Amino acid sequence: MNKTLDILIAMSVAITLAGCAARGPVLARPKSYAPPGCYYKVKRGDTLWKVSKLYDVDVKEIVKVNRLPDATKINVGQKLFIPSAGIKGEYVKIPDYISSPGMFSWPVAGKVISHFGDKKGMVANKGIDIEARDSSNVVAANKGTVSFVDENMKGLGKTIIIEHENGFSTVYAHNSKILVRVGEKVKRNQVIAKVGKTGRATKSYLHFQIRKGHEPQNPFYYLP
Repeated sequence: MNKTLDILIAMSVAITLAGCAARGPVLARPKSYAPPGCYYKVKRGDTLWKVSKLYDVDVKEIVKVNRLPDATKINVGQKLFIPSAGIKGEYVKIPDYISSPGMFSWPVAGKVISHFGDKKGMVANKGIDIEARDSSNVVAANKGTVSFVDENMKGLGKTIIIEHENGFSTVYAHNSKILVRVGEKVKRNQVIAKVGKTGRATKSYLHFQIRKGHEPQNPFYYLP
Protein backbone atom coordinates (compact mmCIF):
# COMPACT_ATOMS: atom_id res chain seq x y z
CA MET A 1 0.00 0.00 0.00
CA ASN A 2 1.57 3.31 -1.01
CA LYS A 3 1.91 6.39 1.15
CA THR A 4 -0.85 8.34 -0.61
CA LEU A 5 -3.37 5.53 -0.09
CA ASP A 6 -2.37 5.30 3.58
CA ILE A 7 -3.06 9.01 4.03
CA LEU A 8 -6.45 8.78 2.27
CA ILE A 9 -7.51 5.84 4.45
CA ALA A 10 -6.47 7.66 7.64
CA MET A 11 -8.40 10.78 6.59
CA SER A 12 -11.49 8.71 5.77
CA VAL A 13 -11.41 6.95 9.13
CA ALA A 14 -10.92 10.23 10.99
CA ILE A 15 -13.99 11.74 9.32
CA THR A 16 -16.03 8.60 9.96
CA LEU A 17 -15.13 8.50 13.65
CA ALA A 18 -15.75 12.22 14.16
CA GLY A 19 -18.80 13.73 15.88
CA CYS A 20 -22.16 12.07 15.38
CA ALA A 21 -24.74 13.96 13.34
CA ALA A 22 -28.22 14.28 14.79
CA ARG A 23 -30.62 11.63 13.55
CA GLY A 24 -34.22 10.70 14.19
CA PRO A 25 -35.40 7.56 15.99
CA VAL A 26 -34.70 4.34 14.11
CA LEU A 27 -36.86 1.24 14.23
CA ALA A 28 -34.99 -1.84 15.40
CA ARG A 29 -35.83 -5.34 14.26
CA PRO A 30 -34.40 -7.76 16.85
CA LYS A 31 -34.73 -11.53 16.60
CA SER A 32 -37.96 -13.14 17.74
CA TYR A 33 -36.76 -13.64 21.31
CA ALA A 34 -35.96 -9.91 21.71
CA PRO A 35 -38.71 -7.27 22.08
CA PRO A 36 -39.53 -5.09 19.09
CA GLY A 37 -39.19 -1.36 19.56
CA CYS A 38 -37.59 1.80 18.30
CA TYR A 39 -34.85 4.27 19.11
CA TYR A 40 -35.85 7.62 20.60
CA LYS A 41 -33.52 10.64 20.63
CA VAL A 42 -33.85 12.62 23.86
CA LYS A 43 -34.93 16.23 23.41
CA ARG A 44 -34.57 19.22 25.71
CA GLY A 45 -37.09 19.01 28.55
CA ASP A 46 -37.60 15.24 28.23
CA THR A 47 -37.80 12.95 31.24
CA LEU A 48 -38.04 9.16 31.29
CA TRP A 49 -41.59 9.50 32.61
CA LYS A 50 -42.52 11.74 29.65
CA VAL A 51 -40.93 9.33 27.16
CA SER A 52 -42.65 6.34 28.79
CA LYS A 53 -46.03 8.04 28.39
CA LEU A 54 -45.28 8.95 24.77
CA TYR A 55 -44.72 5.29 23.92
CA ASP A 56 -47.00 3.76 26.58
CA VAL A 57 -44.09 1.72 28.00
CA ASP A 58 -43.24 1.30 31.69
CA VAL A 59 -40.32 3.44 32.89
CA LYS A 60 -38.72 0.37 34.50
CA GLU A 61 -38.60 -1.41 31.14
CA ILE A 62 -36.82 1.54 29.51
CA VAL A 63 -34.31 1.69 32.35
CA LYS A 64 -33.70 -2.07 32.20
CA VAL A 65 -33.19 -2.44 28.45
CA ASN A 66 -30.90 0.61 28.26
CA ARG A 67 -29.01 -0.35 31.44
CA LEU A 68 -29.34 3.20 32.73
CA PRO A 69 -27.36 3.71 35.95
CA ASP A 70 -29.55 6.66 37.00
CA ALA A 71 -33.23 6.77 36.01
CA THR A 72 -33.37 10.51 36.76
CA LYS A 73 -30.58 11.42 34.37
CA ILE A 74 -30.90 11.38 30.58
CA ASN A 75 -29.05 13.69 28.21
CA VAL A 76 -30.21 15.72 25.22
CA GLY A 77 -29.25 13.81 22.08
CA GLN A 78 -28.98 10.47 23.89
CA LYS A 79 -30.62 7.56 22.05
CA LEU A 80 -32.89 5.30 24.09
CA PHE A 81 -34.25 1.97 22.93
CA ILE A 82 -37.99 1.77 23.65
CA PRO A 83 -39.09 -1.90 23.91
CA SER A 84 -42.51 -2.90 22.57
CA ALA A 85 -43.16 0.71 21.58
CA GLY A 86 -46.77 1.70 21.01
CA ILE A 87 -48.30 3.47 18.01
CA LYS A 88 -47.55 6.92 19.44
CA GLY A 89 -43.90 6.67 18.49
CA GLU A 90 -42.26 8.00 15.35
CA TYR A 91 -40.70 5.37 13.08
CA VAL A 92 -38.51 5.39 10.01
CA LYS A 93 -37.42 2.74 7.53
CA ILE A 94 -36.47 -0.62 9.03
CA PRO A 95 -32.76 -1.42 8.57
CA ASP A 96 -31.94 -4.40 6.35
CA TYR A 97 -30.13 -6.19 9.17
CA ILE A 98 -31.23 -7.82 12.42
CA SER A 99 -29.99 -6.84 15.86
CA SER A 100 -28.70 -9.90 17.69
CA PRO A 101 -28.00 -9.65 21.45
CA GLY A 102 -24.78 -11.51 22.21
CA MET A 103 -23.50 -11.12 18.64
CA PHE A 104 -20.38 -9.49 20.10
CA SER A 105 -18.45 -10.03 23.34
CA TRP A 106 -17.51 -7.31 25.82
CA PRO A 107 -14.03 -6.08 24.80
CA VAL A 108 -12.93 -5.34 28.35
CA ALA A 109 -14.21 -5.82 31.89
CA GLY A 110 -15.12 -2.55 33.57
CA LYS A 111 -17.72 0.11 34.30
CA VAL A 112 -19.50 1.96 31.48
CA ILE A 113 -18.87 5.65 32.16
CA SER A 114 -20.36 7.09 28.95
CA HIS A 115 -23.26 5.65 26.98
CA PHE A 116 -24.18 5.71 23.29
CA GLY A 117 -25.50 9.16 22.41
CA ASP A 118 -24.16 10.90 25.53
CA LYS A 119 -22.90 14.39 24.73
CA LYS A 120 -19.31 15.53 25.24
CA GLY A 121 -19.54 19.21 24.47
CA MET A 122 -21.28 19.36 21.09
CA VAL A 123 -20.33 15.81 20.08
CA ALA A 124 -22.47 12.72 20.75
CA ASN A 125 -20.76 9.49 21.75
CA LYS A 126 -20.79 7.05 18.82
CA GLY A 127 -20.10 4.11 21.12
CA ILE A 128 -19.57 3.46 24.82
CA ASP A 129 -16.65 4.25 27.13
CA ILE A 130 -15.63 1.48 29.54
CA GLU A 131 -13.46 2.44 32.49
CA ALA A 132 -10.86 -0.23 33.27
CA ARG A 133 -7.55 -0.66 35.02
CA ASP A 134 -4.57 0.65 33.08
CA SER A 135 -2.93 -2.04 30.91
CA SER A 136 -5.92 -4.40 31.25
CA ASN A 137 -6.42 -6.73 28.28
CA VAL A 138 -8.60 -5.49 25.41
CA VAL A 139 -10.04 -8.39 23.39
CA ALA A 140 -11.63 -8.65 19.95
CA ALA A 141 -15.42 -8.57 20.29
CA ASN A 142 -15.73 -11.13 17.50
CA LYS A 143 -13.57 -12.84 14.90
CA GLY A 144 -12.50 -10.74 11.96
CA THR A 145 -9.66 -9.00 10.16
CA VAL A 146 -7.77 -5.96 11.44
CA SER A 147 -8.40 -3.26 8.84
CA PHE A 148 -6.94 -0.19 10.54
CA VAL A 149 -4.27 0.59 13.14
CA ASP A 150 -3.11 4.07 14.16
CA GLU A 151 -0.68 4.86 16.96
CA ASN A 152 -1.79 8.48 17.23
CA MET A 153 -5.35 8.92 15.92
CA LYS A 154 -6.53 12.49 16.50
CA GLY A 155 -8.52 12.57 19.75
CA LEU A 156 -8.60 8.76 20.01
CA GLY A 157 -4.93 7.91 20.46
CA LYS A 158 -3.92 4.32 19.73
CA THR A 159 -6.84 2.94 17.71
CA ILE A 160 -7.79 -0.39 16.13
CA ILE A 161 -10.62 -1.23 13.73
CA ILE A 162 -11.64 -4.83 13.03
CA GLU A 163 -13.88 -5.82 10.10
CA HIS A 164 -16.41 -8.60 10.76
CA GLU A 165 -18.98 -10.51 8.73
CA ASN A 166 -22.17 -8.93 7.34
CA GLY A 167 -20.68 -5.46 7.07
CA PHE A 168 -20.03 -4.96 10.78
CA SER A 169 -16.88 -3.45 12.25
CA THR A 170 -15.68 -2.65 15.76
CA VAL A 171 -13.51 0.23 16.98
CA TYR A 172 -11.17 0.15 20.00
CA ALA A 173 -9.56 3.47 21.04
CA HIS A 174 -7.42 5.15 23.75
CA ASN A 175 -5.27 2.02 24.09
CA SER A 176 -1.84 2.18 25.71
CA LYS A 177 -0.43 -0.58 23.50
CA ILE A 178 -1.53 -2.20 20.22
CA LEU A 179 -0.78 -5.90 19.81
CA VAL A 180 -2.06 -6.57 16.27
CA ARG A 181 -1.26 -5.33 12.76
CA VAL A 182 -3.31 -4.49 9.67
CA GLY A 183 -4.36 -7.60 7.75
CA GLU A 184 -4.09 -9.89 10.78
CA LYS A 185 -6.99 -12.28 11.33
CA VAL A 186 -8.13 -12.38 14.94
CA LYS A 187 -10.35 -14.73 16.92
CA ARG A 188 -13.20 -13.78 19.23
CA ASN A 189 -11.80 -12.82 22.67
CA GLN A 190 -8.21 -12.68 21.39
CA VAL A 191 -6.14 -10.02 23.20
CA ILE A 192 -5.52 -7.18 20.73
CA ALA A 193 -4.45 -4.25 22.93
CA LYS A 194 -3.95 -2.86 26.43
CA VAL A 195 -6.21 -0.28 28.09
CA GLY A 196 -4.73 3.19 28.31
CA LYS A 197 -5.47 6.90 28.23
CA THR A 198 -4.06 8.07 24.91
CA GLY A 199 -5.64 10.71 22.72
CA ARG A 200 -7.97 13.03 24.61
CA ALA A 201 -8.57 10.53 27.44
CA THR A 202 -7.71 11.81 30.91
CA LYS A 203 -8.12 8.46 32.65
CA SER A 204 -7.82 4.82 31.63
CA TYR A 205 -10.79 3.60 29.61
CA LEU A 206 -11.67 1.93 26.32
CA HIS A 207 -13.76 3.72 23.74
CA PHE A 208 -15.67 0.97 21.91
CA GLN A 209 -17.89 1.20 18.84
CA ILE A 210 -19.95 -1.26 16.82
CA ARG A 211 -20.71 -0.08 13.30
CA LYS A 212 -22.85 -1.41 10.46
CA GLY A 213 -21.28 -0.01 7.32
CA HIS A 214 -20.59 3.60 8.32
CA GLU A 215 -23.48 3.79 10.80
CA PRO A 216 -22.67 3.61 14.54
CA GLN A 217 -24.90 1.23 16.52
CA ASN A 218 -25.74 1.17 20.22
CA PRO A 219 -23.39 -1.59 21.47
CA PHE A 220 -25.85 -2.63 24.19
CA TYR A 221 -28.13 -4.18 21.57
CA TYR A 222 -25.38 -6.52 20.40
CA LEU A 223 -23.67 -7.37 23.68
CA PRO A 224 -24.75 -10.18 26.06
